[in-house]
Amino acid sequence: MNEKSDIQLLRDYAERGNEVAFREIVTRHTDFVYSSALRQMDSADLAADITQKVFVDLARKAGTVGKQLAAEASLAGWLHRATRYAALNHLRDDRRRHTNERQAMEQLLTNSESSVDWQQIRPALDEALDSLGDEDREALLLRYIKNQDFRAVGRALGVSDDTAQKRVSRAVERLREFYSKRNITVGAGGLAVLISANAVQSAPIGLAVAISTAALAGTAASTSAAVAATKIIAMTTLQKAIIGTALVAAVGTGVFEAHQNSKLRDEIQTLQQQQASQAEQLQQLRRERDEATNQLAGLLGENEQLKSNQNTTELLKLRGEVTRLQDDANSATDVAAKAWLARVNQLEQWSEQNPAATIPEFQFLTQQDWLNAAQKPLNTDADYRRAMSSLRSAAENEFASKLRQALGKYTQANNGQFPTDLGQLQSFFDSPVDGAILQRWEIVSTKTVPNIGVGGPDIITERTAVDDLLDTRIAIGGHGYGSTDFLGSEIGDAMKPVYTAYSDAHGENWTGFNVSNLLDFAKTPEQQAAVQKLIAQQQLRSAP
Repeated sequence: MNEKSDIQLLRDYAERGNEVAFREIVTRHTDFVYSSALRQMDSADLAADITQKVFVDLARKAGTVGKQLAAEASLAGWLHRATRYAALNHLRDDRRRHTNERQAMEQLLTNSESSVDWQQIRPALDEALDSLGDEDREALLLRYIKNQDFRAVGRALGVSDDTAQKRVSRAVERLREFYSKRNITVGAGGLAVLISANAVQSAPIGLAVAISTAALAGTAASTSAAVAATKIIAMTTLQKAIIGTALVAAVGTGVFEAHQNSKLRDEIQTLQQQQASQAEQLQQLRRERDEATNQLAGLLGENEQLKSNQNTTELLKLRGEVTRLQDDANSATDVAAKAWLARVNQLEQWSEQNPAATIPEFQFLTQQDWLNAAQKPLNTDADYRRAMSSLRSAAENEFASKLRQALGKYTQANNGQFPTDLGQLQSFFDSPVDGAILQRWEIVSTKTVPNIGVGGPDIITERTAVDDLLDTRIAIGGHGYGSTDFLGSEIGDAMKPVYTAYSDAHGENWTGFNVSNLLDFAKTPEQQAAVQKLIAQQQLRSAP
């Protein structure tokens, strides 16, 4: 059974009040939102506050957001924008408090980064992400921060795997340019590795549960006391010590008490002017204030306990363990990055030894394309075939973009006429195109690649596939360009009667369907050969 998308869960909550669905959204994205907030606020406490605010806002706006986005879409982009907005507002309105709390945290915990490069790019990462277009930012967030593969990214964005890969590569390159303008030089490949390895940190234990409770409660009655109580419940012992110490100092100077009393008087005066029906709400606020006072007293007691020698020793031991775990994590990250780059070199060497698997369009590949293709181990022939197909797809998509632009300029200059020979487009490219590349493409009838929907009656497409079981086929027409499975376009006519016969026998119930089930309905040698190719394709794609 397929897992529900973010938007399906959000609609389920907005339309039917399904709190379980909303809690699933919070569980999926807490680490992501918390990490984004932490990068901007540089304080675990403030990051938790921002994270809670973002999900409270999402709960309140669930109906609106659910209608704005497609059913299969992800909330990653919306959540990042909301986190960015909340962080900027907080920094603008409460910078002094933020600075004091950050300094308090820094006295107890040392923020250890994995490397100098990450330390350089971390402070401006969210500003860099904010500078991207919506599509590029969404693709990059899903790929490297949510760690989804290109198939999942494409499904969330409503595009093909290849298009998703292209958007991710483009987004990484623009991030690299962003840092370059700030005198931070880092390669696109290295930048992708750093973001993937460091951008997401685990939120404090219990934060997701506390946020779900606060967000859902916020939609019914949003009060400052309720939020404060939820935050106190989610605090760790260490955080309680920090807040307790800060409040003791404030009470000592009288500032905290004066501020609270003044605020309470204003609230009482405002409530007294309202309707009689709100009297109960005032009583509730007072009860919650008393509960918060009692909890504060408990926190102060815990703070005294933390001052004992035994607790100090335990705290030092905990810090040592945290440092050791961070060192282990950094070491593992370095090992993973080196292994990834080694696979890139391994793939490059294999392509040099097997030139038949390469195409002239490889000249358009970026280092990020090679990194994308070498994400998984390269141990078997199937591994190399899949990786090379990924590279060919990336290269052909890049050239197709240039080809589409040249075609548009040509038709505009020739009263909408489609070219009869690809050589006619040469002068319309921004720079001369290698003739070997143009020889791989041809002008054919739209019927050659049916149901592609790019206009007609003629299209431009590849002549043949290098690997007919794995390669995708691009079609460029007067209305745009699209891609489809190369094998599907070759055996489509042969497979139509097979699919029809199978459908007639099973109706709409295709439960448990497997490609091999079609063999019984393939009556001619051509149909049987087509089904065998589909079986071979399925085995190759699913090979470990």
